[in-house]
Amino acid sequence: MTTRCIQLGFGLPKGYVFGVPKNHLSLLPALVASIASISLLCGCSSPVVGPASDERPVVLTTFTVLADIAQNVAGEHLRVESITKVGAEIHGYEPTPGDVRTASTADLILDNGLNLEVWFGQFVDSIEVPHVVVSEGVEVMDITEDAYAGKPNPHAWMSPLNVQLYVDNMVSAFSELDPEHADAYEANGAAYNAELQEVRDELTSELSALPESQRALVTCEGAFSYLARDAGLTEHYIWPVNAEQQATPQQIASAIEFVKANDVPAVFCESTVSDRPMQQVVEATDAVFGGVLYVDSLSEADGPVPTYLDLIRYDARTIIGALTGRAP
Repeated sequence: MTTRCIQLGFGLPKGYVFGVPKNHLSLLPALVASIASISLLCGCSSPVVGPASDERPVVLTTFTVLADIAQNVAGEHLRVESITKVGAEIHGYEPTPGDVRTASTADLILDNGLNLEVWFGQFVDSIEVPHVVVSEGVEVMDITEDAYAGKPNPHAWMSPLNVQLYVDNMVSAFSELDPEHADAYEANGAAYNAELQEVRDELTSELSALPESQRALVTCEGAFSYLARDAGLTEHYIWPVNAEQQATPQQIASAIEFVKANDVPAVFCESTVSDRPMQQVVEATDAVFGGVLYVDSLSEADGPVPTYLDLIRYDARTIIGALTGRAP
């Protein structure tokens, strides 16, 4: 007799998570447990399952930036996967039943924390898999405007110094998961932290060369607070978090006023959202659109930012090139 897996179809409108209306999320833990149990009982395949010969422990991250950092620490001893794929917007991501199956079969789950993956918290506590928040120990910056005022800015990885703490947390977690290779994780982490220090020094040196009148960074999302703190830039944005992508007239007017008052030469937007609101700022001021910046997602392997280190270098060079009028 052939046993068939239950297939759950979604394609639901906004306001649903795993087919459950958001105002009924109290039912979600039971549903998560049911999905995980069904997938195990009927043998549903999971994206995290690799070749039968690959018996390495599986580390699951919430987005591609964390996956790349984790892979540098893990080396060849762990298999690292990301729930969200290249180009995905992390803030408003809506999990699928496949994500539940993937999470339930992982050996370790890493997430950023700081309220970044609110969607992930809706089911991670119902899965019996060790879970580590990699931003632990970071000196957190709070959002200061709009409805998010007083909440932590989650984009701590935009500072290479913060990512050194991420790496230290990963080294500890991987060593506990796989003590046999603890020395390798320690060595990999030390080598990667040295690279992060070089990138940070290059970044701050280049950005510190900007004239005082050009030391302003205007973006669609308030994702650059930690980068701006490291480099001594004044940050302004249209919206604080990409979950709020529908810019209000007041937000656009505020950005226009800031650009005019400070003679900002160039403005930017992130790769995972539409730049249309920022183009309105460009049309109303003398600023040019300086280009696309990467924050929440890496690119494909043949794209401009296939790794985290590439992402930070690319953003710094794009910002400097646009603000100084030089090509990056």
